[in-house]
Amino acid sequence: MHPCLSCGACCSAYRVAFHWLESADCDNGVPVHLTEPLDRHRLVMRGTRSMPGRCTALDANIGRRARCTIYERRPSVCRDVSAAWENGRPSPQCERARIAHGLVPLTPNDWPWPRRAVSDAQLLDALEPPPGGRSWPPEHGAMGTDCVR
Repeated sequence: MHPCLSCGACCSAYRVAFHWLESADCDNGVPVHLTEPLDRHRLVMRGTRSMPGRCTALDANIGRRARCTIYERRPSVCRDVSAAWENGRPSPQCERARIAHGLVPLTPNDWPWPRRAVSDAQLLDALEPPPGGRSWPPEHGAMGTDCVR
């Protein structure tokens, strides 16, 4: 099991602020009802404006079980935080959050499978062309994910 599924510490240790263009007003973004304004350009996940906080999208018993209820729609700041040693590197954010919740920081031994860093170029090389012979990666706007105001 992925260590994050028995943790949830990062979701209740940091302010989760992001640009308003990541909201649901823009193609499948973060649900607006789970956010509140932070300033002119940023939103914050409810529950994380001030500390101690807990993201409203977190369904967890910290240190035992955890899941993000909007995982596929989570903001970029959440996508950018990796678990310590997940990609063969420490993660200061993960370590600080775990310690703040009385959890032991992760080590390379906490990963049940061998991990190695893979570049975007290596991932794209491994992908087969999509059905229908479209080019890869898709041309700008081809996936309907543009959000331009």
